[in-house]
Amino acid sequence: MRKKMPVIFMFLTMVLILAACGTSQKKEDEASTNQKTEAPKTEQKEGAKQVAVTNFPQLSKEVADNEKLVEMETSMGTIKIKLFPEYAPKAVKNFVKHSQEGYYDGLIFHRVIKDFMIQGGDPNGNGTGGESIWKTPFEDEFSEHLYNLRGALSMANSGANTNGSQFFIVQKTSLDPAMKEEMEKAGYPKEIIEAYDKNGGTPWLDHRHTVFGQVIEGMDIVDKIADTKVDAKDKPEKDVVIKGIKVLK
Repeated sequence: MRKKMPVIFMFLTMVLILAACGTSQKKEDEASTNQKTEAPKTEQKEGAKQVAVTNFPQLSKEVADNEKLVEMETSMGTIKIKLFPEYAPKAVKNFVKHSQEGYYDGLIFHRVIKDFMIQGGDPNGNGTGGESIWKTPFEDEFSEHLYNLRGALSMANSGANTNGSQFFIVQKTSLDPAMKEEMEKAGYPKEIIEAYDKNGGTPWLDHRHTVFGQVIEGMDIVDKIADTKVDAKDKPEKDVVIKGIKVLK
């Protein structure tokens, strides 16, 4: 079930994003071929309360009992990612089953934008295909515990509740100071602001793309993939292949 967005996360109009990050941000504001580029509007719901959250599993590299662990072998190296079924059960189940059944084996990272993200999971290899294990799109699973920090594994989509098989890993290494100021104004948790500020990430994608995992080993491989030469459509000129994804836990 899709969770309601807490007031503390409703932020960043398009004007603020463009002012903070420049017009080049428009390209980065997409995480799938048809992703809309408008940012979430700042709203104030009457009677809404801020939620105090202390559990941010992405900030630890340890794999908790209630988390899962997968190993993604690519043609450029191996990436280990922990998954969060407690907060994004459908996204995790979808990814794990696809992985176990070999759905992702041999697929490429079809869209790579340096200092933004690397995207894969499309059997068509161009961002137009893929489906969930249920054969139909499934709903977004947003959580106040998970964010699009550097290293986050998130669902790509073409709008609200259109999740299928495509995913991306956030690779952005920095945070614009103006963006940090906007998060502070919006009431983001201190720990998350610090994590964004220290390591980077894409906060404008929060509550627009379901976060369901976090890289705990192999960010150097993610960076290496992001640094590969691409064509005019952001597709690597030399295929970067997902050889397979093993479920370790």
